[in-house]
Amino acid sequence: MLLRLLGLLLVVWLVVTVIGWVVEGLFWLTVVGLGLFLVTAAVGMRRRTGS
Repeated sequence: MLLRLLGLLLVVWLVVTVIGWVVEGLFWLTVVGLGLFLVTAAVGMRRRTGS
């Protein structure tokens, strides 16, 4: 269940990052989306390895 939620969050952050990249003037959205993507991926990897 948790891994499914983390996977959904990864997809959402990736979409937010792409939208921020495509739309001029929303560079901050790219930075925020990329940061959240990396944090979510790190949490997912930590949960998956059992640490």
